[in-house]
Amino acid sequence: MSVQQYDEIGEAFEGFKSLPLMRYGEVPSFLGMVGDVSGRSVLDVACGTGFYSRELKRRGATDVFGVDISVEMIAAARAIEQRDPLGLRYEVGDVAEMRPLDRRFDIAVGVQCLNYAADIAEMERMCRNIHRSLVPGGEFFVFAQKPDYRFDCPSLDKYGFLCEPTGEEVETGPRVRVTALLDPQPISIVSAVPRREVYEQCLRAAGFSDVKWVALQVSEAGIREFGEDFWADLLAHPPLEMLRCRA
Repeated sequence: MSVQQYDEIGEAFEGFKSLPLMRYGEVPSFLGMVGDVSGRSVLDVACGTGFYSRELKRRGATDVFGVDISVEMIAAARAIEQRDPLGLRYEVGDVAEMRPLDRRFDIAVGVQCLNYAADIAEMERMCRNIHRSLVPGGEFFVFAQKPDYRFDCPSLDKYGFLCEPTGEEVETGPRVRVTALLDPQPISIVSAVPRREVYEQCLRAAGFSDVKWVALQVSEAGIREFGEDFWADLLAHPPLEMLRCRA
């Protein structure tokens, strides 16, 4: 499901990061949680077109390696690297079946990654493969839909997105359709929203510890741009949440 969806999007996926929720919520929140990466190596799982790979490299990461299951996403990431070389490496690969890598990394990041597991066993394999790829004490940072998001709250359309339950459920949790309101063509993606305990269970089973949930924030730039009232609905009912843990 996820492979075909993302293969059809390609480099248009970069447009997601220009929407208010991403630009002033996701991106600054996630980079703020990851913190200083100077002199550290990074594994970017489900890297997509390489947005975070590039951002972390620009912030001083020494070696950044991106893996994504979508051939078209990796092709787009490599094309961007060719146009603006940063020394990034990318590979097509399924995180659930990821080969042993030639080195261990200080940090792993996974933005909208674990929620594509078909079931709990697959999510646990993802977590084990990521854990295996980290140095002892290495950190794993996760960004995904908030597990207990209420769909009856105000719409997210003014922030650039629609978020709708499909009415279906898989073993990890309910499925949801997220639509990015891009101009001229909106883009919809369907994924699961794993339950909070599923994330925690799989991460701990893989050997991770210090599992902590981190709330989404809005950057000062976003408040200056739109004002505090604009963000009130988002902060009252955040659709996204982050997670950090240690190998």
